[in-house]
Amino acid sequence: MKTSAGILLFKRDQTHLYYFLVHPGGPFWKHKDEGAWSVPKGEISLGEDPLERALIEFQEETGQAVEGEFIPLQPVKQRGGKTVYAWALERDIETSGLYSNTVEIEWPPRSSTMIEITEVDQWEWFESEEAQKRINIAQAAFITELEKILKEKE
Repeated sequence: MKTSAGILLFKRDQTHLYYFLVHPGGPFWKHKDEGAWSVPKGEISLGEDPLERALIEFQEETGQAVEGEFIPLQPVKQRGGKTVYAWALERDIETSGLYSNTVEIEWPPRSSTMIEITEVDQWEWFESEEAQKRINIAQAAFITELEKILKEKE
């Protein structure tokens, strides 16, 4: 089964937590919103360090490198069977200058026609409740777990 690793950025003000999510690019995702957003993530190769892959993917999908004190979260299994590992990081980034790498995909499926798409076409900060609606349903567990961890630290 496929395995991915990603970074869940969060920031807070006096009353709210906000989460940085990305929307996948390409024609398949064009008109999908609720449940389509994700942590910036990518597939882990055999023997590769998952956190290292998560950091590489974050940079590829945003054009920004991040560093700091990472909070490991419990992996989740998405509906398609992919396991996703994630680390939370408290950090604010400005979304206006972000850019994504491109990838080639076959579109339409089984057409033998290859097109180049941006891996990510939108980046946005969402307040906790909205983030829970937008993010892939399995990945919502990352937000729930992080909020529990943060409450315990208060």
